[in-house]
Amino acid sequence: MAFMTTVLAASLALTPGLSTLSTTDSTSPQGTQHSAVTVTETFRTTAGSGYGAVTYDPKSVPPGSRVEVRERTSDRGTWFELRLAGVQAGRTFGAHVHQKPCGTDSATSGGGHYQNVKDPVQPSVDPAYANARNEAWLDLTTDARGNGRSQTSVRWRVRDGEARSVVVHERATDTRPGKAGTAGARLACVNVPFV
Repeated sequence: MAFMTTVLAASLALTPGLSTLSTTDSTSPQGTQHSAVTVTETFRTTAGSGYGAVTYDPKSVPPGSRVEVRERTSDRGTWFELRLAGVQAGRTFGAHVHQKPCGTDSATSGGGHYQNVKDPVQPSVDPAYANARNEAWLDLTTDARGNGRSQTSVRWRVRDGEARSVVVHERATDTRPGKAGTAGARLACVNVPFV
């Protein structure tokens, strides 16, 4: 077990500026694990082909800053984690799993939020649908070096091909009726092949 923990810690240490995750993290989904995805990318100013990360606001999310997204599924649901390194320090960002891949237009990149139960009215701002139980919200606050981490667990799994990215927004996610799920402008996006 010590060897496995050392290998895990060593492999995670290859991600500059991102802290390691303990192998005994109690927030991971309980039950039998089914699938896992980890994406580690560097933000660039243009979206490339395939998987990648793009920044639309270089002041808040500078080119060269890093992002890591993890997804773990089990028979009891899904655990998501977001890590940012080298972005604007001492700031709260909203972040959510989105339906579409990143694009070149910050206003529409990533499409709408992925919802387990889809709101028939889009864009969804009804707290009955736009909430942290029905969507994957990953808001975080960065430290003095611009590093931050968030995680969430939900009791559902992503439908095949219906979630394609994580979008970082300008402020914390609103929960008020008529504004639920909103978090301001899209500052950055990372493509993720969710399972």
